[in-house]
Order: sequence, then C-alpha cells, then structure tokens
Amino acid sequence: MAKEERFWHWGSNIILILLSLACICPFLLLVISSLTDEQSIIQQGYSFFPETFSFAAYEYIWQQSSLIFNAYGITIFVTVVGTASSLLITSMLAYPLSRPDLPGGKFVAFLLFFALLFNGGLAPTYIIYTQIFHLKNTLAALIIPGLLMNGFSVLMMRGFFMTTVPASVLESASIDGAREFTIYRKIVLPLSLPILAVVGLLQGLMYWNDWFNGLIYLTDPELYSLQTVMNQLMSNIQFLSNNSSVSSLASGSMQELPTEAFRMAIAVISIAPIMIAYPFLQKYFVKGLALGAVKG
Repeated sequence: MAKEERFWHWGSNIILILLSLACICPFLLLVISSLTDEQSIIQQGYSFFPETFSFAAYEYIWQQSSLIFNAYGITIFVTVVGTASSLLITSMLAYPLSRPDLPGGKFVAFLLFFALLFNGGLAPTYIIYTQIFHLKNTLAALIIPGLLMNGFSVLMMRGFFMTTVPASVLESASIDGAREFTIYRKIVLPLSLPILAVVGLLQGLMYWNDWFNGLIYLTDPELYSLQTVMNQLMSNIQFLSNNSSVSSLASGSMQELPTEAFRMAIAVISIAPIMIAYPFLQKYFVKGLALGAVKG
C-alpha cells in the first residue's frame, strides 16, 4: 500500500472513530446520569465520572413495576400489530401505484403527497376518531392513526417498486397467468425486503415512541402505553418538585425523588428495546434507504 493510500486509510478510520464516539458518548452520558446520585447532579451537573452513584431512580421505577410491565405489554402489542398492519396496507397501496398502467395512479400519488403538506388538523381528527369511529379508550386509538397518516412511507415504497423490481419479471409472471395479488405476494414482496425493513423500522419507532395518541384518546390507565406512563410519572415528579407546598404534604420518600436521574432512567428504559433490535435491521435499513429513498 502506497504512503498516500495509508494516510487516507488511517485518516478515514480516525474520522469514523471520532464520529462513532460522537454518537455513543451522549448515550453513555445518559446511562451514567441515570445511575448518578441526585445531589451530585444538582451540585456538579451531568458528568461521565460522577462522585456518587445511585440506583434510586430505577428503584422508584421498580416500585411502579406492575404499571410499567402492563404498559410494556401494551406498547409491544401496539408496535407489533401496528407495524405489521402498516406494512401490509402500505405495500398493498404502493404496489398498484407503482404500475404505469393503473388509471388515475398519478392523481392518487399526488393526493398522498398533498396530504403530507396539508391535513385537517387535530380537532377534526379527534372528532372523527371519537364521535364517528368511537375509538376513545380503545387500543385501536393507538394503532389506527398511525396507519392512515403515513403517505411518506407509501411514496417511498412506490419509488422502490418502480425502480428496483424488474418490470420484465412482472410481465413474465402476468403472461404465465399469475394474478396481480399472486405477483404481489410471491414476487414483489420477496424482492422488497430492504424497503420493508426500512418502513417497518420507521413505523416501529413511531409506534414505540408514541405518547401523544395515548394522551388525547385514553383516560383509562390500564390502556396506557409505556411512553404515556413514563410521561405521566415524569409530570407527577416535576409537579411535586415545583410545588413545595404540595410536596410538603407528601411522604418523605416522595420528597426525595431523584428528578433529574429519573428523567434519564426513563429515557434508558424507553430506548433499550430499540437499541437491541436496531443492529439486526441495520443492513436492511441502509440498503433500503439507498435503493428506495434516493432513487424514489
């Protein structure tokens, strides 16, 4: 290897290492802060090397374990069902829109793009879901809004189908007598794993991190998702921390809640499953973005 090539090789490696550290360091600080004593955070701020460690934030979360485990189950159910349903609906809408011989296909694609720029707003959406579809206090209220408002995924998948799935293969299958649904199920979907992984990951993250739908559509705590429960716990702690007259009436343990560490612990618990699942989907995610989003 020539001297100049070695220089660029080591230089690029050093740049990649620095960029990796820039991504990893905030997460490490998040985990360490969640394990830091509350007084250490107040006196010294967030630090990679705190003077005193403490599990008080996780102990408080563990005291709410029944509520949190129930919320975990609901979040996993909503994420799995919502993501699978979203992939099915999105691909079944994107495939016909990718066919050049579909009458009115370009107009429907324009409507999807138009809906990305403008929508009816929160008030009409809330009225439709609660007064017409009666979704209030149901798990469907956590799933359906994510299914019907995702034109971006449809357009991205449509672009992938148009540019990556060979038209000659589809024509050969059609000449051999295969129906459109058979072509979609046996040819298009197996060739579209990268874009399915990308859309699935984006949808999964959206469902996992969603707290807003639970806030506006749910009043039954038994149906709260993980993000909604965490948001409520953090709001309660913040309220007691900011209102000394109220917190003075609370028990001693409530007055010593680790507010700052608790915020970090909530973030760690919320993103832990995503951090575990992402490495298994990373190669499909990168490949799908390159083939679907760029060419589309």
